[in-house]
Amino acid sequence: MTAPKTIRRAGRLGALALLTASVVVLGGCSATLGGGGGGGGGDDKVIKIGYVTPQTGPLASFGEADSFVIDQVTSYYKDNGITLADGEKYDVEIITKDTQSDPKRAGDVAADLILKDGVDVILVSSTPETVNPVSDQCEANQVVCISTVAPWQAWYFGRGATPDDGFEWTYHFFWGIEDVQPVYADIWKVATDPQNVAMLLPNDSDGGAWADPATGFPGFIEAQGLTPNEPGVYPNGSTDFSAQISAFKQANSSVLMGIPIPPDFTTFWKQAVQQGYQPEVTTIAKAILFPSAVEALGELGNNLSTEVWWAPSYPYSSSLTGQSSAEYASEFEKVTGKQWTQPLGFAEALFEVVTAALNESASTEPADIRDAVSTLKVDTIVGPVDFTSGPNANVSKTPLVGGQWRLQDDGGYELVIVSNAENPQVPTAGTPEKIDWSAR
Repeated sequence: MTAPKTIRRAGRLGALALLTASVVVLGGCSATLGGGGGGGGGDDKVIKIGYVTPQTGPLASFGEADSFVIDQVTSYYKDNGITLADGEKYDVEIITKDTQSDPKRAGDVAADLILKDGVDVILVSSTPETVNPVSDQCEANQVVCISTVAPWQAWYFGRGATPDDGFEWTYHFFWGIEDVQPVYADIWKVATDPQNVAMLLPNDSDGGAWADPATGFPGFIEAQGLTPNEPGVYPNGSTDFSAQISAFKQANSSVLMGIPIPPDFTTFWKQAVQQGYQPEVTTIAKAILFPSAVEALGELGNNLSTEVWWAPSYPYSSSLTGQSSAEYASEFEKVTGKQWTQPLGFAEALFEVVTAALNESASTEPADIRDAVSTLKVDTIVGPVDFTSGPNANVSKTPLVGGQWRLQDDGGYELVIVSNAENPQVPTAGTPEKIDWSAR
């Protein structure tokens, strides 16, 4: 195997804080792992997997399904372990870390997993503010990292890579901005004679990727015959969106798009309603992916639209349990009493990917795990993952469709898939609708 060119970065290791972790030990084996690059290896029969997500803080909605998934894979590994390519069977230890929605802490807990816990591989999910610092720590310390739930451009280019100069130890599967653009444009068609598109973009990695003139939304919006209306980025945690709302009203922007964090969109949307901004179509990434986030808006959430990266109607099954997407979502709802949420599928898929990679690995040595991931092709509950497929080295894209939140009689919301032009294998259950302001 010829590894991709590596970007070397100085790991920001510093003094490690005292961190809390949830540790699941399977099979009753002790784990004293050695090996190069801070990872595993050695002659023990335990594989250590680090799992990093935002379980508290403003991004906590992304980690809402974590406890359920960890319980599921704990049970699976207890019964099955992981068997490497040489036929050797290993028990599994999962060490979870909460980033508290803080990018610096994300990097720190990754360093902790590598330097103190001696993990063999790290799994990380949910927004560039989480996956990028964790991936950078792994790249610097030569430990394999598999990440997801961040547009691939924000993960790849946001970490300083170029098309010809990428990474060696870090791998990512998710969709890209080029996949969400046609989904949004399909939903925008329902607007009455739109002239421009209001852009609500934060000053973070996601906002930067979406604002990129060449690969982000401005050029795409212009290609649709519309004018981008971007009054300037705002810092995460903003409490006053009057300037943005005034610019959107003045230009009569009938279409609104953006990628805020959940608390910021709640603040913006309530202020927009109070100040009389009434777009016909609103497509919002990240902030309204979750039932809890939309329910917090009350009736103001009806017909808000967003991208859908996984749902019970996805025609894929878990390579670990054999459960269909519908069966997995149903079990989550039965066990937790909560409505299914999109990160559920990708949390499961992370463990499917690492298990399949380790099944192909010659040993637990970091270089062998890296080689196995670099050529991996596996069907998961979120769709096929193929790290040989591109669009850039170490990246695999997953299917994406579009949905709208529909208010139900009981006051809850259902996410209805309304756009599948790019992925017709995922069925729709409705068509795009304008926001009905007369009913509010």
